[in-house]
Amino acid sequence: MSSASLLRRLAAGCDRQQGSTLAVVPENPLPLDPHTSTEALLLEEVRVTFGRITALDGLSLTAATGAITAVLGPNGAGKTTMMRCCTSLVSPDSGRIDVLGHTPGSPEAAAATGLMPQSAGAWSGIRAGELLHYMAGLHANPIDPDLLIEALAITPFARTTYRRLSGGQQQAVNLAAALVGRPKLVFLDEPTSGMDPHARHHTWDIVEQMRHDGVSVVLTTHNMDEAQRLADHVWIVDRGKVATHGTVPELTAESSLEDVFLTHTSDRAAGRN
Repeated sequence: MSSASLLRRLAAGCDRQQGSTLAVVPENPLPLDPHTSTEALLLEEVRVTFGRITALDGLSLTAATGAITAVLGPNGAGKTTMMRCCTSLVSPDSGRIDVLGHTPGSPEAAAATGLMPQSAGAWSGIRAGELLHYMAGLHANPIDPDLLIEALAITPFARTTYRRLSGGQQQAVNLAAALVGRPKLVFLDEPTSGMDPHARHHTWDIVEQMRHDGVSVVLTTHNMDEAQRLADHVWIVDRGKVATHGTVPELTAESSLEDVFLTHTSDRAAGRN
Protein backbone atom coordinates (compact mmCIF):
# COMPACT_ATOMS: atom_id res chain seq x y z
CA MET A 1 0.00 0.00 0.00
CA SER A 2 1.26 3.48 -0.86
CA SER A 3 2.20 6.04 1.79
CA ALA A 4 -0.52 8.35 0.49
CA SER A 5 -3.25 5.75 0.96
CA LEU A 6 -1.97 4.95 4.43
CA LEU A 7 -2.13 8.62 5.33
CA ARG A 8 -5.71 8.76 4.10
CA ARG A 9 -6.58 5.76 6.26
CA LEU A 10 -4.96 7.35 9.28
CA ALA A 11 -6.86 10.57 8.67
CA ALA A 12 -10.13 8.73 8.10
CA GLY A 13 -9.71 6.77 11.32
CA CYS A 14 -9.88 3.29 9.77
CA ASP A 15 -8.45 0.42 11.83
CA ARG A 16 -7.30 -2.53 9.76
CA GLN A 17 -8.51 -5.13 12.20
CA GLN A 18 -11.47 -3.75 14.10
CA GLY A 19 -12.78 -0.67 12.31
CA SER A 20 -12.18 1.42 15.43
CA THR A 21 -10.90 4.98 15.46
CA LEU A 22 -7.31 5.11 14.34
CA ALA A 23 -6.03 8.55 13.45
CA VAL A 24 -2.88 10.55 13.93
CA VAL A 25 -5.23 13.31 15.05
CA PRO A 26 -7.18 13.75 18.29
CA GLU A 27 -10.56 12.03 18.54
CA ASN A 28 -12.24 15.45 18.65
CA PRO A 29 -10.27 17.56 16.16
CA LEU A 30 -9.70 21.19 17.04
CA PRO A 31 -10.85 24.13 14.87
CA LEU A 32 -8.94 24.43 11.63
CA ASP A 33 -8.98 28.20 11.08
CA PRO A 34 -6.00 29.74 12.92
CA HIS A 35 -7.54 33.19 12.52
CA THR A 36 -10.74 32.40 14.41
CA SER A 37 -9.56 29.86 16.98
CA THR A 38 -7.76 30.39 20.25
CA GLU A 39 -4.05 29.86 20.70
CA ALA A 40 -2.80 26.34 21.27
CA LEU A 41 0.38 27.77 22.79
CA LEU A 42 1.17 31.04 24.53
CA LEU A 43 4.52 32.24 25.88
CA GLU A 44 4.82 35.62 27.60
CA GLU A 45 8.16 37.09 28.69
CA VAL A 46 9.72 33.68 29.34
CA ARG A 47 13.22 33.82 30.75
CA VAL A 48 15.59 30.88 31.27
CA THR A 49 19.18 31.02 32.45
CA PHE A 50 21.75 28.27 32.86
CA GLY A 51 24.38 29.75 35.11
CA ARG A 52 25.71 32.79 33.27
CA ILE A 53 24.08 31.77 29.99
CA THR A 54 20.75 33.33 29.10
CA ALA A 55 18.89 30.81 26.95
CA LEU A 56 15.57 32.68 26.77
CA ASP A 57 15.51 36.42 27.34
CA GLY A 58 11.88 37.44 27.64
CA LEU A 59 10.60 35.26 24.80
CA SER A 60 6.98 35.91 23.81
CA LEU A 61 5.17 34.06 21.02
CA THR A 62 1.96 32.24 20.18
CA ALA A 63 0.91 29.25 18.09
CA ALA A 64 -2.60 29.16 16.65
CA THR A 65 -4.87 26.17 17.03
CA GLY A 66 -4.94 23.90 14.00
CA ALA A 67 -1.97 25.64 12.37
CA ILE A 68 1.71 24.93 11.73
CA THR A 69 3.96 27.38 13.54
CA ALA A 70 7.66 27.43 12.62
CA VAL A 71 10.32 28.75 14.98
CA LEU A 72 13.56 29.63 13.19
CA GLY A 73 16.85 30.76 14.63
CA PRO A 74 20.58 30.09 14.61
CA ASN A 75 22.15 27.47 16.84
CA GLY A 76 21.94 28.63 20.43
CA ALA A 77 19.00 30.96 19.80
CA GLY A 78 16.83 29.14 22.37
CA LYS A 79 14.54 27.08 20.14
CA THR A 80 15.07 23.75 21.87
CA THR A 81 14.98 25.35 25.32
CA MET A 82 11.61 26.86 24.40
CA MET A 83 10.24 23.43 23.49
CA ARG A 84 11.63 21.91 26.68
CA CYS A 85 9.88 24.60 28.71
CA CYS A 86 6.61 23.90 26.92
CA THR A 87 6.87 20.18 27.71
CA SER A 88 8.00 20.71 31.34
CA LEU A 89 11.52 19.38 30.78
CA VAL A 90 12.91 22.79 31.79
CA SER A 91 11.37 25.18 34.32
CA PRO A 92 11.59 28.85 33.33
CA ASP A 93 12.95 31.40 35.76
CA SER A 94 10.04 33.71 35.01
CA GLY A 95 7.25 34.34 32.54
CA ARG A 96 4.06 32.57 31.56
CA ILE A 97 3.44 29.50 29.40
CA ASP A 98 0.01 28.12 28.50
CA VAL A 99 -0.19 24.80 26.66
CA LEU A 100 -3.73 24.22 25.39
CA GLY A 101 -4.87 26.45 28.23
CA HIS A 102 -2.98 24.49 30.88
CA THR A 103 0.33 24.66 32.73
CA PRO A 104 3.18 22.68 31.11
CA GLY A 105 3.50 19.31 32.82
CA SER A 106 -0.06 19.30 34.13
CA PRO A 107 -1.99 16.06 33.51
CA GLU A 108 -4.19 17.87 30.98
CA ALA A 109 -1.25 19.27 29.02
CA ALA A 110 0.80 16.08 29.18
CA ALA A 111 -2.07 13.94 27.87
CA ALA A 112 -2.68 16.22 24.89
CA THR A 113 0.86 16.98 23.70
CA GLY A 114 3.55 15.08 21.85
CA LEU A 115 7.26 15.84 21.56
CA MET A 116 9.68 14.81 18.83
CA PRO A 117 13.13 15.63 20.24
CA GLN A 118 16.32 16.15 18.27
CA SER A 119 17.71 12.98 19.81
CA ALA A 120 16.58 10.28 22.21
CA GLY A 121 19.72 8.58 23.45
CA ALA A 122 17.90 6.94 26.35
CA TRP A 123 16.18 4.68 23.82
CA SER A 124 19.45 3.35 22.39
CA GLY A 125 19.14 -0.30 23.44
CA ILE A 126 15.53 -0.99 22.43
CA ARG A 127 14.29 -2.09 19.02
CA ALA A 128 12.35 0.52 17.08
CA GLY A 129 9.13 -1.47 16.90
CA GLU A 130 9.28 -2.49 20.56
CA LEU A 131 9.81 1.13 21.53
CA LEU A 132 6.67 2.25 19.72
CA HIS A 133 4.59 -0.53 21.27
CA TYR A 134 5.92 0.51 24.68
CA MET A 135 5.10 4.16 24.01
CA ALA A 136 1.59 3.21 22.88
CA GLY A 137 1.07 1.48 26.22
CA LEU A 138 1.60 4.78 28.03
CA HIS A 139 -1.53 6.31 26.47
CA ALA A 140 -5.20 5.66 27.14
CA ASN A 141 -6.25 5.55 23.49
CA PRO A 142 -3.17 5.25 21.28
CA ILE A 143 -2.83 4.77 17.56
CA ASP A 144 -2.10 1.18 16.55
CA PRO A 145 1.72 1.30 16.51
CA ASP A 146 1.89 -1.26 13.71
CA LEU A 147 -0.04 1.05 11.41
CA LEU A 148 2.21 3.97 12.36
CA ILE A 149 5.23 1.79 11.64
CA GLU A 150 3.85 1.11 8.17
CA ALA A 151 2.78 4.69 7.49
CA LEU A 152 6.17 6.12 8.46
CA ALA A 153 8.12 3.44 6.52
CA ILE A 154 9.69 2.03 9.70
CA THR A 155 8.92 -1.61 8.83
CA PRO A 156 12.35 -2.39 7.26
CA PHE A 157 14.16 -1.44 10.48
CA ALA A 158 11.48 -2.12 13.11
CA ARG A 159 13.58 -4.94 14.61
CA THR A 160 16.79 -2.89 14.67
CA THR A 161 17.93 -1.32 17.93
CA TYR A 162 17.55 2.44 18.03
CA ARG A 163 21.27 3.14 18.40
CA ARG A 164 22.03 1.27 15.15
CA LEU A 165 19.60 3.33 13.09
CA SER A 166 20.73 6.10 10.78
CA GLY A 167 19.93 9.67 11.76
CA GLY A 168 16.98 9.79 9.39
CA GLN A 169 15.63 6.46 10.63
CA GLN A 170 15.87 7.66 14.22
CA GLN A 171 13.92 10.76 13.23
CA ALA A 172 11.14 8.60 11.77
CA VAL A 173 10.91 6.65 15.03
CA ASN A 174 10.96 9.88 17.04
CA LEU A 175 8.08 11.23 14.95
CA ALA A 176 6.05 8.05 15.42
CA ALA A 177 6.62 8.22 19.18
CA ALA A 178 5.38 11.82 19.21
CA LEU A 179 2.20 10.87 17.33
CA VAL A 180 1.25 7.57 18.93
CA GLY A 181 -0.75 9.21 21.73
CA ARG A 182 -2.91 11.25 19.32
CA PRO A 183 -1.77 14.68 20.54
CA LYS A 184 -3.75 17.86 20.02
CA LEU A 185 -0.48 19.80 20.02
CA VAL A 186 2.82 18.34 18.82
CA PHE A 187 6.31 19.81 19.13
CA LEU A 188 8.74 18.80 16.38
CA ASP A 189 12.37 19.77 17.03
CA GLU A 190 14.12 19.80 13.63
CA PRO A 191 11.92 16.94 12.39
CA THR A 192 13.70 16.27 9.08
CA SER A 193 17.29 16.68 10.23
CA GLY A 194 19.35 13.81 8.81
CA MET A 195 16.63 12.63 6.43
CA ASP A 196 17.19 12.02 2.73
CA PRO A 197 14.99 13.97 0.29
CA HIS A 198 12.42 11.17 -0.05
CA ALA A 199 12.00 10.82 3.71
CA ARG A 200 11.95 14.59 4.15
CA HIS A 201 9.13 15.11 1.65
CA HIS A 202 7.21 12.17 3.13
CA THR A 203 7.49 13.77 6.57
CA TRP A 204 6.24 17.07 5.17
CA ASP A 205 3.20 15.26 3.78
CA ILE A 206 2.48 13.82 7.22
CA VAL A 207 2.84 17.19 8.95
CA GLU A 208 0.47 18.76 6.42
CA GLN A 209 -2.01 15.94 7.01
CA MET A 210 -1.86 16.64 10.74
CA ARG A 211 -2.75 20.28 10.15
CA HIS A 212 -5.58 19.29 7.82
CA ASP A 213 -7.10 17.24 10.63
CA GLY A 214 -6.82 19.95 13.27
CA VAL A 215 -3.60 19.10 15.10
CA SER A 216 -1.58 22.13 16.16
CA VAL A 217 2.09 21.82 15.19
CA VAL A 218 5.07 23.78 16.50
CA LEU A 219 8.31 22.95 14.71
CA THR A 220 11.86 24.22 14.70
CA THR A 221 13.99 23.99 11.60
CA HIS A 222 17.08 25.32 9.83
CA ASN A 223 15.53 24.42 6.48
CA MET A 224 14.04 27.51 4.86
CA ASP A 225 12.25 25.43 2.20
CA GLU A 226 10.62 23.42 4.98
CA ALA A 227 9.40 26.53 6.78
CA GLN A 228 8.20 28.12 3.55
CA ARG A 229 6.24 25.05 2.50
CA LEU A 230 4.70 24.16 5.85
CA ALA A 231 4.33 27.17 8.09
CA ASP A 232 1.21 29.26 8.59
CA HIS A 233 3.22 31.59 10.81
CA VAL A 234 6.98 31.98 11.29
CA TRP A 235 8.78 33.29 14.35
CA ILE A 236 12.47 34.12 13.96
CA VAL A 237 14.29 34.15 17.29
CA ASP A 238 17.80 35.26 18.15
CA ARG A 239 19.61 35.33 21.48
CA GLY A 240 16.54 34.09 23.32
CA LYS A 241 14.00 36.61 22.06
CA VAL A 242 11.83 37.24 19.01
CA ALA A 243 13.61 39.11 16.22
CA THR A 244 10.65 39.23 13.81
CA HIS A 245 7.59 37.22 12.87
CA GLY A 246 4.78 36.98 10.34
CA THR A 247 3.24 34.77 7.71
CA VAL A 248 5.50 33.55 4.92
CA PRO A 249 3.93 35.97 2.39
CA GLU A 250 4.40 38.85 4.83
CA LEU A 251 8.03 38.01 5.54
CA THR A 252 8.94 37.33 1.91
CA ALA A 253 7.16 40.29 0.29
CA GLU A 254 10.48 41.98 -0.55
CA SER A 255 13.13 39.28 -0.06
CA SER A 256 13.59 35.57 0.46
CA LEU A 257 12.93 33.93 3.81
CA GLU A 258 16.64 33.15 4.08
CA ASP A 259 17.52 36.81 3.56
CA VAL A 260 15.03 37.80 6.26
CA PHE A 261 16.60 35.23 8.56
CA LEU A 262 20.12 36.51 7.89
CA THR A 263 19.05 40.12 8.40
CA HIS A 264 17.44 39.51 11.78
CA THR A 265 19.83 37.02 13.37
CA SER A 266 23.43 37.15 14.52
CA ASP A 267 26.34 35.19 13.05
CA ARG A 268 27.97 33.99 16.24
CA ALA A 269 30.56 31.88 14.45
CA ALA A 270 31.88 34.97 12.69
CA GLY A 271 31.55 37.08 15.81
CA ARG A 272 29.29 39.65 14.23
CA ASN A 273 25.62 40.64 14.25
